[in-house]
Amino acid sequence: MTETTISGRIWVLLDEKGHLIENIDTDQIFHNAHLHITDVNKMGEYTLGNLEGWKDFPQKSRPGDILVVGRNFGAGSSRQQAVDCFRSLQIGAILSPSFGAIYFRNAVNSGFPVLRGLQIPQLVDEGKLETGDEICLHFLSGEAQIINKNLSFPIIPMSDVQSEIYRAGGLYNYGKTWTQD
Repeated sequence: MTETTISGRIWVLLDEKGHLIENIDTDQIFHNAHLHITDVNKMGEYTLGNLEGWKDFPQKSRPGDILVVGRNFGAGSSRQQAVDCFRSLQIGAILSPSFGAIYFRNAVNSGFPVLRGLQIPQLVDEGKLETGDEICLHFLSGEAQIINKNLSFPIIPMSDVQSEIYRAGGLYNYGKTWTQD
């Protein structure tokens, strides 16, 4: 069974002015020039390769890191590689006030944790949520704890279906549980 609480180091995706980057689309996450790559394990090196200021993210990130991003993350196309590249890097989760609808569904179906936190922009603006902080996310209870600052804030918990798909390791594995009865 997959854990429903994870901890990791935060990466806050900011622009050159120090503001959360909003409306990051799937082409900025995983450029269409790399769509010929079909091995998920090789997709990670191209993550955020088309997002100014973040092209070196794959070299700096480490397994278990958690991204904190602006509104409407993953807008645009239904490009599955934009989810798979984070899975390739073994990113622990992505936390945003909102996601592009197709991106959110692709992530859920892949068993990749995407969580919404409505207070994120305010916390970033106030300097309470910064790159390098350690965070613990409670997927089911809807709580996020910034460990090194002894600060908690609410997140929208996973729905029952999202949790079941996540625990199964993706929609495909979740579907197998229905055929085994």
